[in-house]
Amino acid sequence: MSKFWSAFVNNLVPYVPGEQPKIANLVKLNTNENPYGPSPLAIAAMQAELSDDLRLYPDPNADVLKEAIADYYGVTKANVFVGNGSDEVLAHVFHGLLKHDLPILFPDISYSFYPVYCGLYNVSFQQVMLDKNFAINLEDYDRPNGGIIFPNPNAPTGMLTPLAAIEALLKRNTDSVVVVDEAYVDFGGESAIALVQRYPNLLVTQTLSKSRSLAGLRVGLAVGHPDLIEALERIKNSFNSYPLGRMAIAGAAVAFTDRAYFTKTCQAVINSRDALVAEMEALGFDVLPSAANFVFARHPEHEGSALAARLRERSVIVRHFRISRIEQFLRITIGTPAQNAALVAALKAIL
Repeated sequence: MSKFWSAFVNNLVPYVPGEQPKIANLVKLNTNENPYGPSPLAIAAMQAELSDDLRLYPDPNADVLKEAIADYYGVTKANVFVGNGSDEVLAHVFHGLLKHDLPILFPDISYSFYPVYCGLYNVSFQQVMLDKNFAINLEDYDRPNGGIIFPNPNAPTGMLTPLAAIEALLKRNTDSVVVVDEAYVDFGGESAIALVQRYPNLLVTQTLSKSRSLAGLRVGLAVGHPDLIEALERIKNSFNSYPLGRMAIAGAAVAFTDRAYFTKTCQAVINSRDALVAEMEALGFDVLPSAANFVFARHPEHEGSALAARLRERSVIVRHFRISRIEQFLRITIGTPAQNAALVAALKAIL
């Protein structure tokens, strides 16, 4: 603690991202990065921006990117907000749409940045327990609230909430914002963006870090009613009016127009996930049904942290959470077929 800190800083509990170790020949399956590179067309678009024009500010509205997103999802540009990664977008959501008198609701096992935002912006919250099968039961959210937010698929479980259940919640919960955080939806889910024109309190957030292989670019988005988007724009323009650079705007826009590459790489991840689940179940693992680019698994005869440590000894890094209810689970990113084979070989040696 420093005497120069603002009073509230000492009580903040920051988010801890997944480890980025610098180890040679590492099989890195801990941060849910896509094993396949970005669209070659997106890379070319970013390279084309490397010119003297970098001395000029980018478009503060990122209109080219918003138009690409609107075209992809069949909405209008007024329905779209973009920011410097979905974490920044979510920060604006918490600050601009979820700070009310009543507590907001989110799952007890979920994205661990949510309580961090609540601490940063002084947002009161209640955590709603997942059911015994680790699924989100949206009927449990039928209580007074200042807003509802949950990932779909959930993280770190990877489990999907059906779109029909989300729509039923929206019909019941009309007096506060419902935020669906779809960081992993392209690996097996159906986006709730299809519902935004019918429900003015629905906001959907996404990232280009996972299914579009642009984690290093930092681009996120939100889609919702123009009134919700305007609130986010007001926050953005009071915080950072130029969140996306020229290369980010150009590359992200093309990543949405190159549909063939996107479809091919997503399907490759899905195929690898299905194969890995089968191999892990054959080794005795309990694997939760995943619609994400990772699996969440435990072995009934081996403690989770010990398994993670022994994998690390074999240069395979996975994510382990020291959290009640899930401390026996490992979250394992879907890698290339070669990375997945190395994981399975290490598990066989350990078991």
